[in-house]
Parts: sequence; structure tokens; C-alpha cells
Amino acid sequence: MFDLAMPVWEYLLRAVVVYVVLLFLIRLSGKRTMGQFTPFDVLLIVLLGNAVQNALLGTDTSLMGGLMLAAILIALNWTTGFLASRNRTVERWIEGVPVILARNGHLYEDVLRRELVSRNDFEEALRQNGELTLTDVQIAILETDGRISVVPRERPSPVDSAI
Repeated sequence: MFDLAMPVWEYLLRAVVVYVVLLFLIRLSGKRTMGQFTPFDVLLIVLLGNAVQNALLGTDTSLMGGLMLAAILIALNWTTGFLASRNRTVERWIEGVPVILARNGHLYEDVLRRELVSRNDFEEALRQNGELTLTDVQIAILETDGRISVVPRERPSPVDSAI
């Protein structure tokens, strides 16, 4: 139960490699993947955990090995967040940058395709922001967390138009 099958440095190396590769693959999959979890996304997370289990543990099934890997992964996650909060380059690499999807009533279809945002998802964001048409949009931005922020155009107030 407490006997390790590998040296401690190998656990550390395996955890770092798996963490970095998965971070890269998740980042590569796009902002929308992380912004909205569908049942397929939850299934993917569960399967990823199962798929990398052997890469992390090798032949080790000890309690100590599992706890050590859990501690290493939590430390890696904390370190990644710490570095991203203190370095803009690291933050941009890990989280990406916001992307403009629409401006002044014009939708950038090529950007929607590149960012894997469906037209339905975009229209849902308009409805959630109280906007009914694209012409009401001053700017729509795909945030780094996958949400779509919509800033409505300034509408003249009834008082202004009466003057």
C-alpha cells in the first residue's frame, strides 16, 4: 500500500508531462469548449482522466503514489494560476485573448467558424443580453472563458428624439 513502484522524480516528470500536454490540447480545442460544458464535454473529461491514468501511475497502484500525484497535479494547477496572474504573456498563452465576433451590427462569420461558435450560440447570447437583432449590437466579444459578451448600441432616448 505504501511501497512506490517508481522513484519520486518519475512521478513528478510524468505529472508535469501529462499536465502540460493536456493543457495544450484543451487550449488548442478552443474557448467555447471550456465555456459551456455539454454532456459530451463531461464524458470527455471522464475519459481523459481514465486515458491518462496509466501515463501518470505506470504500474504503481499504491496509495502513496496516487496521493503524491494528486498533490503534484494540484501544485501544478496552482503554479499555473499563479504565473498567469503575474505575467501577461503566460496569461495570454494559457487563457488566450478575447475575440471580436461582431461590431456595429456586422457579424464576422469567418471568426465564428474559426472560434467554433455556432450561429445559434451567438443568437442565444443576443437573447440573453436582451438584444433581438444583430443591428442592435455595438460589439460582441468571445471572452477567454467561452462566454459571449454583448454591448448594445446606444439608442436615442424618446426625450432626445423629441427635441
